[in-house]
Amino acid sequence: MKLSSRLQTIDDMVERLYGHIWDCCCDHGFLGQQLLRRQAGITIHFVDIVEHLMVALETDLNALETERLWKVHCLDVSHLPLLHEEKSFTNCPSEMSKTNSSDDHLIIIAGVGGERLIELMEGIIKRHPNKRLEFLLCPVHHNFKVREFLNDQNFGLQKEVLVKENKRFYEVLHVSTQAGQEVSLVGDEMWNLQDNDHQLYLKRTIDHYRHKLNDSSMNAMRILSAYEMVGA
Repeated sequence: MKLSSRLQTIDDMVERLYGHIWDCCCDHGFLGQQLLRRQAGITIHFVDIVEHLMVALETDLNALETERLWKVHCLDVSHLPLLHEEKSFTNCPSEMSKTNSSDDHLIIIAGVGGERLIELMEGIIKRHPNKRLEFLLCPVHHNFKVREFLNDQNFGLQKEVLVKENKRFYEVLHVSTQAGQEVSLVGDEMWNLQDNDHQLYLKRTIDHYRHKLNDSSMNAMRILSAYEMVGA
C-alpha cells in the first residue's frame, strides 16, 4: 500500500515511539496501518464514527501480521478515551521505558475541514483540561482559523510542512501543549519561497483573501495583510 503524498508527509513527521497513536478520520485507516507496520507506537488506535467503515477496517487489521497492538473505536473523535488507555501500559513495562512517560499520546486528525477540526479539538481539550496534548493536524481548509485557535489554546509548534497533492496544497502542523515556539498565523518554517509550488500556494492564498474583501463575515483585510508579509 502506497500512501498519498499528504499521508506520507504525516507519517514522516512521526519521528519517535509513542505509547498511543490515534488515527482519527485519516483516509480509511491507511495512515494508521502504515504506522502499525513500522512500529511507531505501542498501541495504534483507529477512530471513526461510521460503524461500517470501522467493521471493514477491523477485518483488514486482523489480516495483518504485526506484534504491535491496535484497537478500533467507533466513536466521535471529540470523545477520545485518553485517560482510560493509559492503563494498557501496565502490561508492557519494557516498552513503556522507551517512551517519555505513560501519558504519551499522539492524536492525528487529517482529512476534515478546519472548522470541524477545531470542534473535535475543543471536545478533546474540554474532556482533558489538565493533560499534556500533542497533535498532528492536516486541515483541508481554514488554515488561518486553525492557527488562531491553536494560539488561543496555548499550543506550541513542533514542526510544520507544506505539501502538494493532486494540485492541492495542505499545511501539516505538529503541535503540543509543551512546545515553546508560537504557532505563526500564516506559517513560518513551512515556507521555501525558492520553490515554485510554494510561490503558487502563496499567490493562491493571497488571491483568495483579496476576493473575500467584501465579505463582512470575516476579517479578510487583516488576514490578507498577514499573508502579504510572507517573505517580505
